[in-house]
Amino acid sequence: MARSLPSRFRSLTLLVGFTAAAIASPAAVRAEERPPQTDRAAARAPVVPPVPDGSPEELLAYIEELGNPAAMPTSRGRLRYYLKKAAANTVEAADLILARTRPTDAIHDRALAVKFDGLQTLAKLGEPAAAGRLAEFADSLGDARDPALAAAARRAAMTARVEAALAGGRPEAAIPLIPGLAAMLKAAPNDQAVAEPAIRMALELARMPGGEPAAATAFAAFLPALEASSDPAIRSRVEEVAGTARRLMLPGRPMQITGTLLSGKPFDQRSLVGKVVLVDFWATWCGPCVAEIGNLREQYATWHDRGFEIVGVSLDEDRDSLEQFVRAKQIPWPILYEEPQGRGWRHPLATYYGITGIPTVVLIGRDGNVITLDARGKKLGAALEQLLGEPAARIGAN
Repeated sequence: MARSLPSRFRSLTLLVGFTAAAIASPAAVRAEERPPQTDRAAARAPVVPPVPDGSPEELLAYIEELGNPAAMPTSRGRLRYYLKKAAANTVEAADLILARTRPTDAIHDRALAVKFDGLQTLAKLGEPAAAGRLAEFADSLGDARDPALAAAARRAAMTARVEAALAGGRPEAAIPLIPGLAAMLKAAPNDQAVAEPAIRMALELARMPGGEPAAATAFAAFLPALEASSDPAIRSRVEEVAGTARRLMLPGRPMQITGTLLSGKPFDQRSLVGKVVLVDFWATWCGPCVAEIGNLREQYATWHDRGFEIVGVSLDEDRDSLEQFVRAKQIPWPILYEEPQGRGWRHPLATYYGITGIPTVVLIGRDGNVITLDARGKKLGAALEQLLGEPAARIGAN
């Protein structure tokens, strides 16, 4: 969904066009970043000449040549190597132009744009410190004379900060960015370059340990603008975003549980009134889900008579395999199952609550309101003891 600068700022047209292909599989090409120069293909590979010590016009012409190499790179490794060298030299040449011209010169504006472009390319390629340099430089462009360049710089600066916050793995680092990103998204709901980091931030926070509160704040801030967008690419992500937001906002609220039992009968949520309920999104092909079944069986046997129920929501695609698994494991709690809708698992309840990974569980209290989205393993047993008292076996032993 990323969008580059307007065409009049892209002196490195070919360079930027190659970037997506070069970063498509960085792990696979890491060893090739210094391409061998012994075969014929290497002999035809583009060479990055050193930055000349010329006039601003000569330096700009040099940058233009980097974007139009005489020969095409012959592999991802050579492409990546060329891109890094060309982008680094672009930034160096642009700095020389900026040092040798006045801010009122037209070529000065051009140098700002190509330096910005070069730093973006280096950041996309994962060059160390490039993201920080890009954010710092983009901040300096916020008041650039050309409004399109200034807007692109503000987007790039925000994106760089989002990536840095997510890379740190600390949800609290992302929270201060939410209001600014929400304001940008509200002002430009059809701008993919703004929507993408907003969506990425919210979804990544939802997956981050302890990130649910920050993710809920992000979803609440971003969702109105995303739903108002008329851009097809952005609209295609709204269902996932809205569902995830709906799930993260469940604590303290009732959960809607609908579907069809494995027997084919409709499930009646009224059967859960007054019970503590664990809703378990799972599948037989999910290793961690299967590994958790032993714990679920133990908790069910311990607490079922005290008012504990489990509702499994299967994301399996093969009904026969699911039925065989349930019989073999003697699973006693109700299982909801729907025939697959399109490719992959898309149970309506999973879609409604934005389930993108399993196992995912939701623990509901006797009053029908969700207590927690984190009740697996030992945490489930501890929560049930707090909600339902000591197990009957332990009371009898006393």
